[in-house]
Amino acid sequence: MKGKFEKIKKVIPSGCDGILLTSEVNQYYATAFSYTDGYAFVTPKETYLITDSRYIEAAEASEGTVKVLLKGGALKELFDSLNVKVVAFEDECVTVAELDSFKKRFEDVEFIPIGRAVDALREFKDDDELDSIAKAQSIADEAFKHILGFISTDRTEKEVALELEVYMRTHGGQCVAFDTIAVSGAASSMPHGVPRDVKVQRGFLTMDYGCKYNGYCSDMTRTVVVGKADNDMKKLYNTVKAAQEAALEAAVPGADLAGLDKIARDIIDRDYPGTFGHSLGHGVGLYIHEAPGVSFRSDGKKLSQGHVITVEPGIYIAGKYGCRIEDMVLYYADGCRDITGSDKNLIEI
Repeated sequence: MKGKFEKIKKVIPSGCDGILLTSEVNQYYATAFSYTDGYAFVTPKETYLITDSRYIEAAEASEGTVKVLLKGGALKELFDSLNVKVVAFEDECVTVAELDSFKKRFEDVEFIPIGRAVDALREFKDDDELDSIAKAQSIADEAFKHILGFISTDRTEKEVALELEVYMRTHGGQCVAFDTIAVSGAASSMPHGVPRDVKVQRGFLTMDYGCKYNGYCSDMTRTVVVGKADNDMKKLYNTVKAAQEAALEAAVPGADLAGLDKIARDIIDRDYPGTFGHSLGHGVGLYIHEAPGVSFRSDGKKLSQGHVITVEPGIYIAGKYGCRIEDMVLYYADGCRDITGSDKNLIEI
């Protein structure tokens, strides 16, 4: 994986000598190297990674890094050597104290805020990024197949969540993409419920999880039934499934993102009004939640090449149960693909 120098240099404001990246995720985007202490500085000609001795050897060996400098006085020496006078910075990622420190250390340098200019670049993925996300999702799909043989009422929700995480870590995933959700019974009515140290309860069991590969996230949700589903549960599940499939079918190049949300919401609201409280989906990349959003707020936003979105309708009846089904859609140059391969028919365990 290479750093995105060619993309980032295009958003260096006119008159600026470079962009100082303090966001860890954007530092990775620029350098393809993961570290938690330092900076990246992108000029029109080169990317510089500034870090400390804990990371220096690994950084120098990283193929995505252009120039590595040892933290300390390195940033000042770099600015002096390049005759830097104007620096763009990520004002939404820098505290007031940090900015004051920069201004005191670099009295002759003017700092210009650029907001989310680099974040905006990450909305549109190239093929390498899409392939990494697809690989991360393939690992999550395999974890779902595995977990079906693990789930029982003798396991706790925490054990189910941990088993998913261990499987992904031992089958190619770097780490989890976010805190794994595995909630059963009445707790399944909470969209972001926290796995409990209680035995898996009969009824709906919702599992929302993903992993990272090359720094890029996957995200999927499947709801299964522990025991037998009654007619009400079957109706609810199949309503969620119909809503998701209708939205997925409409997720074609140029699709209106607010329109996708409406398609799924209208199906659910016919029989379960007011039970689908969150948006239909969100973008996924180096962060688990990033642009574009897929909701009624996505006014005028279209599904465009390089987008990655989730499609995840749900029905949640407080105190009773809930269900969500989630796939990922990637927009490659040749069109949109639903890359989530796990079974979404009602599964009883």
